[in-house]
Amino acid sequence: SFAYFTIKDRLPQILTRVIDTLHRHKNEFFEEHGEKGVEAEKRAISFLSKLRNELQTDKPVTPLEDELPDAALWNQYLDYQRNLPNGNGEPSWFQSPWLYVECYMYRRIHAALAQNPPIDNFDVFKEGKAQNFFESQEAIIALCTYFQELLKNIKDLDEKLLQEELFKLLQVSLWGNKCDLSFSAGEDSSQKSSPLQSLENMVPYILVNDMEKVWSLLVNAKKNRTERSNVRVDIILDNAGFELVSDLVLADFLLSSKLADEIYFHGKSIPWYVSDTTKHDFNWTIRQLGSANHMWMSRCGINWEGNLKKGVWVFRDHMFWTLPHDFSSMSEVAPDLYAELQKSNLLLFKGDLNYRKLTGDRKWEYSVPFHQALNKFHPAPLCSLRTLKCDTQVGLKPGQGEQIQASEPEWMVSGKYGVIQFDAGL
Repeated sequence: SFAYFTIKDRLPQILTRVIDTLHRHKNEFFEEHGEKGVEAEKRAISFLSKLRNELQTDKPVTPLEDELPDAALWNQYLDYQRNLPNGNGEPSWFQSPWLYVECYMYRRIHAALAQNPPIDNFDVFKEGKAQNFFESQEAIIALCTYFQELLKNIKDLDEKLLQEELFKLLQVSLWGNKCDLSFSAGEDSSQKSSPLQSLENMVPYILVNDMEKVWSLLVNAKKNRTERSNVRVDIILDNAGFELVSDLVLADFLLSSKLADEIYFHGKSIPWYVSDTTKHDFNWTIRQLGSANHMWMSRCGINWEGNLKKGVWVFRDHMFWTLPHDFSSMSEVAPDLYAELQKSNLLLFKGDLNYRKLTGDRKWEYSVPFHQALNKFHPAPLCSLRTLKCDTQVGLKPGQGEQIQASEPEWMVSGKYGVIQFDAGL
């Protein structure tokens, strides 16, 4: 399975890159923290080398030994895995659910640093995320320029044109999800050309396209809003770099077109899946845009700083997003987050990991309804924008998946296909 290939090849590659990154920063740690920094770097590397060995030799998964706030939840989850009636007692790297061990690896990478001050705040994936941003410059400039031109006459757009623009930016945000560094094991995955030019040609690759439903939900919410109720959209973010910029443009469009009054962004509280967005990445990206020497890029960045200051944009991170649980257990494990999401008119879930957690990362029949696969996770109407990079997909028409499978065996993991998949909730 694709899971086997991931654990056997991709995850050890990612660990090797992390170790290499720490090696390369040895001098910097010494300059900043003296011998203590170098000692911490050595300890972190030995911790990670041990982790890589455990993974490659299929050792049992061990409880976390750090004092971080989520450690107890992780260890409870390990007990739950040990006691599964159809499990084999002792979860190990190759004998466990893929989602669990993959999340567990990233949590152990975090522990390797968090337990070794003074380098405990070092993000081992930061360089890759920054590189992805800079190598996607052309695409970012094209998108910011397009958007700033659009803003000049957004007030004059009738409903039909407004809908067209929403559909365009939803698709840009969807295909922005191709830029995923955990998928390429950290290899370059930047967006080189303007994404706007190729949208027409990409439409046939959207296997489920519920953009109409998203549009009618937003339009109805706008018509029904009162003085006291704002229309709120939440975006559960995925990758930093170009994808994040495409999400920010979509968010700005929703505000500027008055389809939404406030946007909540949800990111990761620790470095995660190589290129996932943390609070630092979020703020860094907006600052980079604001100080760019390109007029429309900097206009975007400055406006977005303003949205954050005004409070119409809010960034939140929550420990739950970096736990191994799928979302159907959110109401139990993180009732505060579930209650927060219930305040939203629309939840936009970006990317593959969020899709896996929405659907429990199971090998579903392709035609199982999305609503069913969500397994009672319905805090609010939600939509998944995701390019396929793992072998979980639901909600297809009968025969649709089998038909593609016949001519393209790799269709579920190539990133070539996408979905804009909506569920109205209860």
